[in-house]
Amino acid sequence: MSTFSNDLIRFIQREFRKLADPEKAPPMAAYMKTERPFYGIQKPARAAILRLVKKRFAPKTRRDYEAAVLALWRLPHREEQYAALDFASQWPLFIVSESLPLYERLIREGAWWDLVDPAATGLAGRVLLKERPAVRKTIGGWIDDENLWIRRAALLSQIRHKEKTDERQLFRHCLQRAHETEFFIRKGIGWALRDYSYTAPEAVRDFLLTHRDRLSGLSFREGAKQLARTRRMRL
Repeated sequence: MSTFSNDLIRFIQREFRKLADPEKAPPMAAYMKTERPFYGIQKPARAAILRLVKKRFAPKTRRDYEAAVLALWRLPHREEQYAALDFASQWPLFIVSESLPLYERLIREGAWWDLVDPAATGLAGRVLLKERPAVRKTIGGWIDDENLWIRRAALLSQIRHKEKTDERQLFRHCLQRAHETEFFIRKGIGWALRDYSYTAPEAVRDFLLTHRDRLSGLSFREGAKQLARTRRMRL
């Protein structure tokens, strides 16, 4: 492990130990349904530490960046995995197509929504937004992956793309997974459609109504929430 990664780990572990709350840790682990231990640190406190990290630990190369992300990711506590994702998202210079295999690894190994979703939207999704021609095929292939979290990541990969959303791919992905009974896939379809409905309400409304019989009730309701709030559609 490099000196850079070692110094980063020592800093984060030292600061996290200062903030650890043994009373909060077990309920946090129970909520996330994981046996991985928690320090018991809430998100605002973690965010304050990561702001210090950004000031003190800037990776000079993509190699340093990936090594640091993986070094944090391999640590035992859940908050250290969160720190790995937060650190990865702090450096736009390295959020590029060459880093996509790293993000795929985080999604596969994370295998739960609290780790997968930020990796999908804040990392893989940002690569797709910046380098769509280079990675469209790769992320397009994720939608048929055997791993449900990779499929969910494909659905969520255009969250917050707004007017730059590839509408055809988004709708195609939703229909490709519409038959699934898995909760996290159905919820993911709804979330992706709801997010895009802020930008293209008519297109999402037409898609929902046209394919209502194919979409699960959960996907339809989630996708239509914003449209219902703005009275563009009735649930």
